[in-house]
Amino acid sequence: MTIRPPRHRRTARRLRTALAGAAAGALLAGLAALPAHARGGAPEPLGTAAGTWGHAHYEPGPCPRTADPTPGLDDARCGTLTVPEDRSRPTGRTIALAVAVVPAEAHRPAPDPIVWLAGGPGDDANSEIGLALAGGLNRDRDLIFMSQRGTYSADPALTCPNIDAFNARALNLVWGAPSTGALHVEATRACRDRLTGLGADLGAYNSTESAADYADLRRALGIREWNVFGISYGTDLALLYQRLHPEGLRSVGIDGVLPPSLASGAVTWKAAREGFDGIFAACAAQPECDGRYPDLKGTFERLVVELEAHPVTTEVAVPGHPDPVEVVLDGGVLVNWLTFASHLAAGVPRSLDELAHGNPQRIAEQWAGGKLAPQAVGRLSHGLAYGVFCSEWTPFETEADVLRAGQQAFPSFPASVQAQAPGLAWLHDDCRAWDVPAAPGSVRDVTVSDIPTLVLSGGFDSQTAPSSGPYAARTLSRSTVVTVPYVAHVVFADSPCAQSVTRSFFDTPTAPDLACLACLEPPAFEIAP
Repeated sequence: MTIRPPRHRRTARRLRTALAGAAAGALLAGLAALPAHARGGAPEPLGTAAGTWGHAHYEPGPCPRTADPTPGLDDARCGTLTVPEDRSRPTGRTIALAVAVVPAEAHRPAPDPIVWLAGGPGDDANSEIGLALAGGLNRDRDLIFMSQRGTYSADPALTCPNIDAFNARALNLVWGAPSTGALHVEATRACRDRLTGLGADLGAYNSTESAADYADLRRALGIREWNVFGISYGTDLALLYQRLHPEGLRSVGIDGVLPPSLASGAVTWKAAREGFDGIFAACAAQPECDGRYPDLKGTFERLVVELEAHPVTTEVAVPGHPDPVEVVLDGGVLVNWLTFASHLAAGVPRSLDELAHGNPQRIAEQWAGGKLAPQAVGRLSHGLAYGVFCSEWTPFETEADVLRAGQQAFPSFPASVQAQAPGLAWLHDDCRAWDVPAAPGSVRDVTVSDIPTLVLSGGFDSQTAPSSGPYAARTLSRSTVVTVPYVAHVVFADSPCAQSVTRSFFDTPTAPDLACLACLEPPAFEIAP
């Protein structure tokens, strides 16, 4: 847990040309381009042989750089996939995508590996290796991780540390003030100018190109058949990949579902409503929580209105920062805080109650800690994030759509709060500054498929909405739909049951074991003395 007009016709022509070029390259390459270990004889370990498919080339080499120590990389087989930055110009500039193959724990792994599609957009898959291993996903299969174009371990890495730094400095600014938005857009424009000055074609960083990167990777590695597992934005990419490149797909798992046909700033309001209501209802169902924090939903909505009219300023201590940090809480900050605090649902009622009684410390500490954590600076690829948001999302909605969605989800909120999508404040202004061509409307087509698909959602998911999973599954004829109660966005990260279901699915995609779902219990909410 992760939004100008015209130019549509020019972009459509360009992407049609890109897709045609990629198909032609694949036909010309043929089987002769597969790596040596795919042509017969004793197979070499996956990821150890060079391979070419069309204009894409895989070369074994050092493991990718990661911002933190990453479990699994010591034993991984690594390399680089080199692809055209823009497939409509296959002989033009190339980019390098870092690949890591983490071996299965089993002595004789299944022949079909799992490829991991990271979230964001803009997160680096190689930084999520620990998450996959913690869930035992490599028990019986090799796991493949590749940095999506523009992400931290790719070359170029289209990160924007100046935007991250602004988000940290903005802690003492009123979130909903127009001046704060203007400063954010200024930081966005500065990063865009820096990246284009380095030669990046920002219009080439999008889901269609990323899906083609994975299709090329499978063939360059000589894999006949594999499985896909995508989380958060990776579900958007997985569904697009499933539609555009179904060949070689044994099964697909998606967790924290964001279908391309729904992806927008407006849909985040629906997600917030569903996720928040899940937490409020779980508290109300427990006599102790309900007795100590009655009408939690009403308390939250009242606080948003009050804080937007009269923001609260406080100072908090943040680990790693010697001086106190000043934090301003307004209505928009409270909405954004709860969107991500759903991962800490057990403490939400107490935090809101303390705020209602004049103590904003817990919420301010969590809000500031998230913005000032080392993981929040210099790691997200804003180049890919805005490439997706500004070509695939904002051209297909208006700012009025976002406001209207906010009004429908939370009618009592002030318009200044309703106008800013949770987690995506100032998105339309940022996209005007980013200035990339709109994608063709087909990028938002519904995926219709009979490939076995596991569709996972969390009952507390306030980022992509529990209802989005069943929505996507309507056109996936062999899908298994699972909503894990009491868990926030990306259930694989927090739920041992979800991990068990996922492993079972990849073993038997048409009949996963769902027995653990019957034993799940709601969280024990913190009760203040």
